[in-house]
Amino acid sequence: MTRTTAAPGPAYRDLPRLMSLMTGDEKHGPAATSTLDALWVLYDRVLRVTPRTVDDPGRDRFLLSKGHGPMAYYAVLAARGFLGEELLSGFGAYDSPLGHHPDRMLVPGAEIGSGSLGHGLPLAVGSVLGLRAQGLTGPRVWVLTGDAELDEGSNHEAIAFAGPAGLEQLHTVVIDNASASYGRPGGIAERFATAGWSVGSVDGRDHEALYAAFTAPHPGRPRAVVARVAPKQ
Repeated sequence: MTRTTAAPGPAYRDLPRLMSLMTGDEKHGPAATSTLDALWVLYDRVLRVTPRTVDDPGRDRFLLSKGHGPMAYYAVLAARGFLGEELLSGFGAYDSPLGHHPDRMLVPGAEIGSGSLGHGLPLAVGSVLGLRAQGLTGPRVWVLTGDAELDEGSNHEAIAFAGPAGLEQLHTVVIDNASASYGRPGGIAERFATAGWSVGSVDGRDHEALYAAFTAPHPGRPRAVVARVAPKQ
């Protein structure tokens, strides 16, 4: 009897190779690598969405608000089978679907077009409200932002609304690589907590800590996880 062994699935160790396929100017390398670990943990262990369920109304939604550094996002999508690895080498080319900012009409699995700062969190709030209006209380909405992006006033309005509204389906991951221009009394986590959010703050390179923070219960409240990172060189 011949025994066959299934090919190993994608692994975190594959991501540096996948990212190395994307070359050229305007890569925003540090911005991309700062998100790599959080993105991997989300897509590998948390998000309930696959290449086969990208149009399923019951899927989780992931919104990359920090869209000006999408290399890590594209690498993770390729590793998880949402797009073909062969597309990565064309990153940023005029005829490539993988632009310097993701386009939801061109990138399989992308829920929004992004890159202009300050839009993702308000869009996530609207997505949760839209799901509620349809009676869809199971899907979770995740949005990844950067610390500097929180300087935008639209994010503060979304934070202030979502807590009192009890948007339990809403989850925000803030990549804190100390790039914000303005300080916040008490820090980023306190800004969310003051508005009624459930908050966690973790090492943004520690996969187990990220997973625990992403999956912590938060009944009746939106969840914010601040992932502290130093950009990889």
